[in-house]
Amino acid sequence: MKLLDLYCKAGGASVGYARAGFEVIGVDIKKQKRYPYQFIQADALEILADKDFISQFDVIAASPPCQTHSATKHLRNAQGKSTNKIDLIPQTREGLIASGKIYIIENVPGAPLIDPVVMCGSSFGLKVRRHRQFESNVKLTGLPCNHKLQGKPVGVYG
Repeated sequence: MKLLDLYCKAGGASVGYARAGFEVIGVDIKKQKRYPYQFIQADALEILADKDFISQFDVIAASPPCQTHSATKHLRNAQGKSTNKIDLIPQTREGLIASGKIYIIENVPGAPLIDPVVMCGSSFGLKVRRHRQFESNVKLTGLPCNHKLQGKPVGVYG
């Protein structure tokens, strides 16, 4: 099965999808020197609008920028960094629905996802305590957080 990873960045999610058996192609607007799979530098929304290109994929995953909804947006303001990013979730969702493909959108708690499932690194035995929401057009079930057994988490910042 072939999966398109939109807004892929360095490929953390892509690695998980590849480990699950998908052939992964990543798309990001910025060059990703360390992306481990086939990479296309392009605007995710433009790629999503290309019906011929999209037709080759079984699943589309998208992780639109989260700065608009992140709990750290106030810190970014205090540091003089912009948080005036356009919320790409509605446009991305619209394109994913129009594609007719199975899709999943990942984003931070507080993002306007529809009926999301919340997952945490601790759910998978990882030392990362990082909650994320997932919206899909197929039924998803989550795993409970396991912060107690996790022990001291590894900090993930920026």
